[in-house]
Amino acid sequence: MQQLTWKVGGAQGEGIDSTGEILGTVLCRLGYHTFAYRHFMSLIKGGHTNYKIRVADRTVHYHGDLTDILIAFDQRTIDENREELHQGSIVIHDAAFEPQGVASIQTCAVPMRQIAEELGNAIIKNMVAIGVTAAALNLDPAPFLQTVATRFAGKGEKIIAMNNSAIQQGYDYYRRHVQRRFSLPTRKADEPLILISGNEAAGFGALAGGCRFLAAYPITPATEIMYWLVNHLPDYGGKVVQVEDEIGACLMAVGASYAGVRAMTSTSGPGFSLMQEAIGFAGIAEIPIVIVDVQRGGPATGLPTRTEQSDLNEILYGAHGEIPRIVMAPATITDCFYRMIDAFNLAEHYQCVVIVATDMFLGMSKQSAAEFDFNAVKVERSGLISDESLTKLQPGTFKRYALTESGISPRSLPGQANGMYVALSNEHDEHAREEVEDRHNRITQMQKRFRKLSPFSPSQWGTMYSGCDEPDLLLVGCGSTYAQLSEARLALEQAGKKVAHLHLQILAPFPKAAAAPLIAKAQKCLVVDNNFTGQLGMLLKREIGFHHKYISHNRYDGLPLTVVEITEKASEVLS
Repeated sequence: MQQLTWKVGGAQGEGIDSTGEILGTVLCRLGYHTFAYRHFMSLIKGGHTNYKIRVADRTVHYHGDLTDILIAFDQRTIDENREELHQGSIVIHDAAFEPQGVASIQTCAVPMRQIAEELGNAIIKNMVAIGVTAAALNLDPAPFLQTVATRFAGKGEKIIAMNNSAIQQGYDYYRRHVQRRFSLPTRKADEPLILISGNEAAGFGALAGGCRFLAAYPITPATEIMYWLVNHLPDYGGKVVQVEDEIGACLMAVGASYAGVRAMTSTSGPGFSLMQEAIGFAGIAEIPIVIVDVQRGGPATGLPTRTEQSDLNEILYGAHGEIPRIVMAPATITDCFYRMIDAFNLAEHYQCVVIVATDMFLGMSKQSAAEFDFNAVKVERSGLISDESLTKLQPGTFKRYALTESGISPRSLPGQANGMYVALSNEHDEHAREEVEDRHNRITQMQKRFRKLSPFSPSQWGTMYSGCDEPDLLLVGCGSTYAQLSEARLALEQAGKKVAHLHLQILAPFPKAAAAPLIAKAQKCLVVDNNFTGQLGMLLKREIGFHHKYISHNRYDGLPLTVVEITEKASEVLS
């Protein structure tokens, strides 16, 4: 693989995100495959933040283990990212400080702050850094100037001119004083690419999947889903409501769905905890609803701006009592789009809760991806009883929770003649009448609800498998760890190891029929979890067995897994 990695870092409030966004936008428009990761703290100003972009000659889903070009506004940037530097790296630092701890690495001082101050505002040193980057990458500065003009169009010509001057002076300074240049990987200029985050893709997928109502409360790292839909859902007759809390958000979405609108809510761990009673209500009332949990580090407020997969147990088992649910774990940013469409179709078909489990790494990272295939988008409305069928019934005889063989009962919408029913949170009979203490009714209704998902078998995208048929070591993961596990498998194969990779995109109902035979053929399984207790490993033991085969590798410091740590652990197991 041809690849190059670039990172800019400094204190929050210094325009680090803008620097990365502008570079990512230009590279995407020029036809380069990129993946960008944001590292930031829960502060408005101060602390440390960085933005990393990996450019490759093919689609990549991970920002890479190493950094080739590091632009440092301060010493802390070097301290925080020293482990990613290698002999071929270059550190381009502000001339205001002398870098420490990089004796074996090439360094280059650029007076970024000084240039910015001379232009009238120290904050635009990030634009000087963009110019420096363009020169280091042998790129024409014109696309950067055009992007800035578009980005700051509402701020006036004076602001645009000042920022563009900063870019040009940074470009000129690097060209005059530094000989080092970097070659970008081969690009596919004829392939249209879009720059999109996992959260934006999830919002886009919801819109394409027929969603027309979102109720949510802002929470990092899920808020971008609401922001995206605020800007686009009204154009298609939809509505976004910012609610007072996550309890209200989930109940509003349930109410909208009851009325016949495809509805959802989006949140992260603390908000998802508040939704548990409403989730149980949707389950017993058999009202379709889609919930996106963009996981972050917990428990409690935990690590608001870090990634983790520690909500798995709550996603799988949360809500008191027992309800059928579907749990999906998209593996890539593109997956976030297509799986959201599936989520709405499945929720309506099975009249159940569908939870889409992403995380901060997947949700807030950005990728230059191929344009979505709208020919593959199918909005499948199902389970709704027709007016014609209802007119044949006597008033009061409609069985909303009829004991059908499939477990899926006919569903009416408010306003349909002869279709009136009450969606109770108490146990009920076929006619939706309250029957709390009736033993026979309780048994038959519970069996009916859980019968719905018995035939569910997502053969096309429930699991992904790559590698040899009978591996010495099977790498197993779910959700956003897909990229690192895929690259680790390739690295291990190139080292002569007999390995394979099993990735789960559906966690409930668990795809046992697909996963169990693959695990049975493996000598050992390295289960990779982005949490402390190994929640995916526990799920495999519960659903499949083969307890003696599992070896866990867990990461819970809030940072994404790396390829090298997986390959090192795998090599240790194999030896």
